[in-house]
Amino acid sequence: MSLINKPAPTDLTLKNQDGEDVCLGDFVGKKPTIIFFYPKDETYGCTKEFIILSISLAKPILSLPKPTYLHSINIMSACSFRDSHSVFSEAGAIVVGISADSPESHKRFAENQNLPYQLLSDPNGEAKKAFGVSDTFGFLPGRVTYLINREGIVQDVFSSQLDFKGHAKKAVEFIKSHA
Repeated sequence: MSLINKPAPTDLTLKNQDGEDVCLGDFVGKKPTIIFFYPKDETYGCTKEFIILSISLAKPILSLPKPTYLHSINIMSACSFRDSHSVFSEAGAIVVGISADSPESHKRFAENQNLPYQLLSDPNGEAKKAFGVSDTFGFLPGRVTYLINREGIVQDVFSSQLDFKGHAKKAVEFIKSHA
């Protein structure tokens, strides 16, 4: 199901990393909004350099143990949005990350990576379902970014499990063209 040129779901209320209720309708349809779904908050046991080295040596990324894969990719994805945050905030845009992780896990992740945006907990998959985010390869929660204009209409969707920097790049391009 594609949401492009359709209203983004707004009737969802999820907990953020501080345990507060956040209703998507409080900002979707009022400001340009970037909502990105990602598989999992950081996990331990590996470093970002390991995944970069694996990619640069063209080793199959899916042969890596799942925690290594998720840890490194999610840090890169989250940090790409963090590093572009000034572009979003200057345009008055809202950035929100959503995964099934608990608010406590989100809080640790946000603090460890110095993330300046909200992370929302979707433990039952209600937001994932409302946005139509599917699993990759049948077992990895999807990595999908929704670019929503100030009227609340989804203008574009970027879905890629491996092009983690592409999510933030596409979002920056969207914000610059809609500011």
